[in-house]
Amino acid sequence: MKIKASLRKEIGTKSSRRLRNINNVPGVIYGENILVKNIFINHNFLYLLIQKKYFYSKIYKLEISNNIENVLLRDYQLHAYKKKILHVDFQRVNFKKKIFIKIPLYFLNYEISPAKKISSGIINYFIDNVLITCFPKYLPKFINVDLSKIKINQSIYLSDLILPKGVKLFFKKNSIVVNVHPLKNKQE
Repeated sequence: MKIKASLRKEIGTKSSRRLRNINNVPGVIYGENILVKNIFINHNFLYLLIQKKYFYSKIYKLEISNNIENVLLRDYQLHAYKKKILHVDFQRVNFKKKIFIKIPLYFLNYEISPAKKISSGIINYFIDNVLITCFPKYLPKFINVDLSKIKINQSIYLSDLILPKGVKLFFKKNSIVVNVHPLKNKQE
């Protein structure tokens, strides 16, 4: 997917405010020991993209003056109370180097699990995204967590996740991703 951007000729607070007033978002592209590029992107287009969960784990082709750069979204700033993006940061991607990125988890099949069907268990979600490392060609949009076999008083840990080819978790401890507890009796 392509994102069209334009180079900013001016930088600074006043220039950024002017861009926002005409429905644009100021931003930067950095990385790969290349000079930082100051850019701007149409606000409405960018706002629609950030609503999609996979937006954070996808490599985009950023088109600037007929030049294409492969980038990842690294950060953005939102207005405190308006639905408005104030600034966006992209990082260049080198397909020959591994990247570190947070990937969302998608929880599947709880409705058919023994914990739900037999016991009406209550599920607790502790982690909804994980930090991974991989080469860009192996970058998944998300990682599925299959809950179809989970039972009451069971947990799924980071080490239990089934990872796509070429993807490794980057974590220090084996944390609980999700667990299920029995529904407490209201008369107790």
